[in-house]
Amino acid sequence: MSSVADTRELARRIRLHALRMTSQGGSAHIASVFSMADLVAVLYGSVLNVDPVNPAWAGRDRFILSKGHAGTGVYAVLAERGFFPVEKLSTHYLDGSDLSGHVSHKGIPGVELSTGSLGHGLPVGAGMALGAKLDARRHRVFVLLSDGECDEGSNWEAILFAAHHRLDNLVVIVDYNKFQSLGSVAETLNLEPFAQKWTSFGWMVQEIDGHDHDAIANACRTTPWSIGKPSCVLAHTTKGKGVSFMENSVLWHYRTARGEEYEAARRELERGA
Repeated sequence: MSSVADTRELARRIRLHALRMTSQGGSAHIASVFSMADLVAVLYGSVLNVDPVNPAWAGRDRFILSKGHAGTGVYAVLAERGFFPVEKLSTHYLDGSDLSGHVSHKGIPGVELSTGSLGHGLPVGAGMALGAKLDARRHRVFVLLSDGECDEGSNWEAILFAAHHRLDNLVVIVDYNKFQSLGSVAETLNLEPFAQKWTSFGWMVQEIDGHDHDAIANACRTTPWSIGKPSCVLAHTTKGKGVSFMENSVLWHYRTARGEEYEAARRELERGA
């Protein structure tokens, strides 16, 4: 099991890889990757029971990135964990590459589901969790949602479904960075009182700092927090975390860092700022 120092370094490498990948290929959503980098670093560094040598192992934990537009972060962590060579990351978003802009499972070991059309990851994850229960399997299913994605009614149907079927092997992590698409979450469609909504739908909820590696690990390792209830981690994060001029800026939801912006971002990340 990796130490906090190890997962912090992994998160830094994820951010650097994603910065290069989006810049070279011309894709976007870098700030969305940066907000969740600590979450996926801890999951793949010290929580998920997975095997890079045997990615289809039946006993593995399942992870679904429902906010598929941030797929560069998952590609980066999978490469760092040895699911495929790190050198492959340089092909991201290029013509003919299987490392598509939104995360795809086609030909990519370790990716459970192609996503990008928001609101689909949790319904599939709930189905996976129910299937595991019916087959008496002990693995867990983790689904990482964006906060803006929680505007989708399909998620709330799945939230009801999971509680009804007592899917305590299902863990949702919400990357609550407070921004979506063209504005703030509060201005677009306010989610608050967010935790109370999950609780009222029959889930157990913990709110954490989504950049605190101890808090992430402690929350995710200890699920289920209550037998018969699914778990929701509301991870409060910063959009663009790690690069000062990207933080809490809606501009960087779609913008690609190139030239002086790329170099400035790279320097900050290499310093561990």
